[in-house]
Amino acid sequence: MQRIDRGGHKFFSVAGHTPVQIPGTAQSPYYFKKLSMKTAIVTGGGSGLGLAIASKFTEAGIKTIIIGRDAEKLSKASASLGDLCVPIAADLSELATIPALVATILKDHHNIDILVNNAGINMKKEFTEVTDEDFQRILTTNVTAVFVLSREVVKHMLTKNAGCIINISSMAAQYGLPKVIAYSASKTAIDGMTRAMAVELSPRGIRVNAIAPGFIYSDMTAKALDADPERKAKVFSRTPMGHMGQPEDIAGAALYLSSDAASYITGVVLPVDGGNSIGF
Repeated sequence: MQRIDRGGHKFFSVAGHTPVQIPGTAQSPYYFKKLSMKTAIVTGGGSGLGLAIASKFTEAGIKTIIIGRDAEKLSKASASLGDLCVPIAADLSELATIPALVATILKDHHNIDILVNNAGINMKKEFTEVTDEDFQRILTTNVTAVFVLSREVVKHMLTKNAGCIINISSMAAQYGLPKVIAYSASKTAIDGMTRAMAVELSPRGIRVNAIAPGFIYSDMTAKALDADPERKAKVFSRTPMGHMGQPEDIAGAALYLSSDAASYITGVVLPVDGGNSIGF
């Protein structure tokens, strides 16, 4: 078998047979051509991973509704992403407002095909200093709001027996990290919810998966690691690829899981971590 490149397209050729293009390469829209007809919600879409995902989605032609608490940040993000991006300022920790929020989105945009539950909060404290209120605040945003929003969106998806939900998990659900007890608990819950949702909803055409980002570059992450050389050395020593990822790495995984290329994938927690979760 021989690979042949023709005009930027990848083909594989077996002696005596006509070369066949392998769909889904960067130059081929085979797996992604249907995405331009879809509508997505990305929570926490005004910055960081959420903004990167929203950017990737709009580049693929997906109408993308970004939700967050900071209206100014959302407005700037929307302006940078163009007409396919729709900003909605909302605080998802106010659980009682979520059903009306989803109803409004459906009234204005008629459809929700993809939901990315990206919004989340964190807090670093010694275990014995975490208050009941601290713990509950993180669980409300990172777990309960994900459940309530997903439930309301799924009610719509079930009317057409189709949909895709992507939950953003964390390496904190894969192994123990100090001083983030509430965050670790919340992301472990997300992994369990992903599997439970998948087994219940996949028979009705709704795929549910999660992405577990590793150490992804941001100004804040870089500054924190540079200030702690011992921790930085530990992170890179157990990351086989030897460097931090980029927000675009998470966005690419989200686009893949949203597409027909992942049509037989459900209930998976996909690490995008340069091998960190299997490094030693």
